[in-house]
Order: sequence, then structure tokens, then C-alpha cells
Amino acid sequence: MASTFPPASIRDLASEVSTLLKERSETVCVAETAAGGLISASLLSTPGASKIYKGGLTLYTLESRIAFAGWTEETRAAYKGPTEDVVKGLAENVRGTLGATYCVCESGTAGPTGGNTRNRTPGYVALAVATEKGTSTKEAETGLGGDREGNMVAFAVEGLKLLRDVVKGDAKL
Repeated sequence: MASTFPPASIRDLASEVSTLLKERSETVCVAETAAGGLISASLLSTPGASKIYKGGLTLYTLESRIAFAGWTEETRAAYKGPTEDVVKGLAENVRGTLGATYCVCESGTAGPTGGNTRNRTPGYVALAVATEKGTSTKEAETGLGGDREGNMVAFAVEGLKLLRDVVKGDAKL
């Protein structure tokens, strides 16, 4: 029977990233929020994951960001939703803590509900990949509206694409 995990849209990307990291003897860690662990689980589903995967955090709540990602009460009080600055900070903190070559981070609004600013609209995601040499960030919109599961998968896809592009040297740091 064919595997249904990871989802087809993620499977090839996770395999490609895993292969690239193994070829370079490099490592990755993950700090994800709205994708809920899909990036980590997808990377861990690839053979030889123990050679590349340093660890991951699902930083879904503000409390978890204080406990595990270097946030302070001041950071929490100033939080206005997912942004490139937020994911950049999370990725850099977790990469440094876990000592990985790369840290991929996403934070978005999966839905089905959201807010009235762009970054609180269901389908919005901010992404970052931190390295020792710098951090690449980007924003994306899935166009899936309030489809929570679809957005979660799309956020993982976007995170893995950015990670692949950084590993290959195709993304600006």
C-alpha cells in the first residue's frame, strides 16, 4: 500500500532537502507554529533523518515561545501576529540553541478564522531560514482561505521550498 504521509505535495520536497543535507553533511532544526509539526514530521519520514535532523519545536502558543524560544514578556506584549521579523527571531534563536546548520521557521494564520490585517488573514504565512551567515525571509499567501488543513500543508511546503533554496544558495541571506 502506498504511503499517505507525508502528503504528496510535501513528500518530494522533504526527500530533496534531506538528500541535499546528507550530501553536504549539514543539519537542520525546525521552529514551526501554524504547520503544527508537519515540517519536522516530513523530514523525519525520510530515510537517514538522524544524520540531518537536530530537533524541532512547535511554538504554537506565546507561552511556548517564552519557555523555549527566547521570548520575553515584552516580546509577547508587543506581538501583533506572524511577521518576517517574528520568524527571523525564532529561527535564529532555535538554530543557535540546537547548533544546526539551518533552522526553518514558519508562522501563519491557518484559519478557519483570522483577523483584519494581512498577516492575520487565513492563508498568510511568514517564513525564515536562519544560517550562521544570515537569515532569509519571505511571506506567502496560499489562496486557500479558511481551509485550515490545506493551509497547514501549504505552509510546510513553503517552508521546505525556502529551506531548499537556502541550502542550494538560491535564496538571498
